[in-house]
Amino acid sequence: MHAVHFEAPAPGGQGPQPSPQPGQPGYRPPSEPIVNAPWPVVVICLGILAIYAVQSRFPFLVDAYAFSPDQLLYRDFAPLITSQFLHGGWPHALMNAAFILAFGAPVSRFFGPRLLGAAGFFLFYLTCGVVAALGFAAAHWGQPNAMVGASGAASGLMGAAARLIGGKGEVGPLFSQAVTGMGTAWIVVNVIMAFTGGLMVGAGDAGVAWEAHLAGFAAGVLLIQPFGWLAHKDD
Repeated sequence: MHAVHFEAPAPGGQGPQPSPQPGQPGYRPPSEPIVNAPWPVVVICLGILAIYAVQSRFPFLVDAYAFSPDQLLYRDFAPLITSQFLHGGWPHALMNAAFILAFGAPVSRFFGPRLLGAAGFFLFYLTCGVVAALGFAAAHWGQPNAMVGASGAASGLMGAAARLIGGKGEVGPLFSQAVTGMGTAWIVVNVIMAFTGGLMVGAGDAGVAWEAHLAGFAAGVLLIQPFGWLAHKDD
């Protein structure tokens, strides 16, 4: 059964006329929002761009809040978080925002729009970023190599989205076709970047922390299930 929507009475005293249906003359599809993404994802994307706008005016923020593996030797853990909100340039910030918009939407919908779900999504995002930074530190232990950007956290969203695709909206098998396919492709891309010096188009001379990308993806694949359980435990 198809619902029929009626318009106001037509001029001339005629009764109400049915609205044109798809395929009929005069049919207008319903308008869609420009950005159809959950609000937590939009907040992160806008936050990345807003913070980089500030950073571009105050470059010293990079020296103060970037992450480098040698900081862990002095138990300086704050940069594991703060470095996720800094970027190497507008192309870097825009690409990460686009990446998060694409892969963060299904993950955020899985957590749900309620306060507990949104908090779980934000915590999951930051945790993936921290694990990604630790993966970078493991590959460059004790070195002063600075790293900034949300790429590790975004890779975590990609890994989580792969689990959700494999489970058709729920957490799927650890080695589903979506996880293995997206994971293999992501490994290949990052291995290529590693052998080409880790440079990314649009990032100037800045290197790409491919180790953080792979660690972040693995974190997303593994952590989406326990984080999802915590967010949905009251359902």
